[in-house]
Amino acid sequence: MKFVLLFAGFALLAPVALAQSFCASEGQATPTLLVERFTNADCEACWGKLPPELPPELPTTHPALVLDWIVPSAQGDEAPLSAAASRDALERLQTVGIPAPKDTRTRQTPIPTSHALALRVGHGVAVGGYLGASIELKVHPTFNAWGSLSAWLVLVETIAPGVEGTPVARNLVRNVLITNWDVLEQLTNKEQLTLREMRPLSLPAGTNPERLRVVGWVQDAGGKILTAAQSVCLPPQAMQDAKITR
Repeated sequence: MKFVLLFAGFALLAPVALAQSFCASEGQATPTLLVERFTNADCEACWGKLPPELPPELPTTHPALVLDWIVPSAQGDEAPLSAAASRDALERLQTVGIPAPKDTRTRQTPIPTSHALALRVGHGVAVGGYLGASIELKVHPTFNAWGSLSAWLVLVETIAPGVEGTPVARNLVRNVLITNWDVLEQLTNKEQLTLREMRPLSLPAGTNPERLRVVGWVQDAGGKILTAAQSVCLPPQAMQDAKITR
């Protein structure tokens, strides 16, 4: 019932949200690299250091998707970065099969370009400590990797360089939704399968709603990332231009 009421609130606020901005991945280039920085909540100095540079050969037209995960430590709430630590970081580490770092660790994963998959992520305005977000995957009949897919919808707080002690821009992970999709059904040459999930994501204490956006990706049963997307907030006119050029 709580989620139903929240979605009703998001629907009532939709005209207001559209008047302010449009936050989705329309018109954005598909990222070709996922960069994940895992930082132990004990290592305050790690947050203030320059992380490794991105590969120079990365096309500027396909920017990297960069995430910052703060990993809980044995100190719990006493750790310097505990306010931003998330159990989701531990789950992500387990998923990719690497141990929690004592300081910081960077992981880079290539993202292939696929014309058989089209991913969209988007979100509305924050209401009562929640933010409505969605992830949608359109599967073209030419897609041949049938099986179980996992969709990761990640709520991030984008922090600019020089703010809160960071020398570089960061996408601090605030919440994560993981959805499993089964695409075993066969499609005809004229059919297209659309998979979507919409949920209200809770905002942890200390989150700045004005700096939120969502990113997402889809991976197969073996953990291989198949496609990704990240939202931006555009003014109404830019929204119309994005739809036209999509």
